[in-house]
Amino acid sequence: MAYRQSMLALVLIAAASPLSALQPQPVPQMGAPAAPPTARYCLRVDPITGSRMETIRCETRDAWAAMDVDVDREWAMWGVRVVTAPPSMT
Repeated sequence: MAYRQSMLALVLIAAASPLSALQPQPVPQMGAPAAPPTARYCLRVDPITGSRMETIRCETRDAWAAMDVDVDREWAMWGVRVVTAPPSMT
C-alpha cells in the first residue's frame, strides 16, 4: 500500500514539475509556406457527392485565388503539402 501511494505521489510531482512547462509548444503556422509561383498547394476539399473518399486537390496560388480560395487562410486547417516540381507528363 505504501509503495502504491509513493508511486502516485511521484507521478503527481512529475506531472506538476516545471520541466513540463519548459517543453516547446508547437507554433501554429500563419499561412501557407512560401514557395515559387509555379508551386502547387495541395488542400483537402469536399469529396464528390456520394463518396466518402478524402479528396486532395493541388493548384497554384493563382488558380486557388481564381476559385475564391485564400490559401493562407485555409492552409492551417486543410493544407496537406506543397509541390514544387512540375507535374509529370505521363
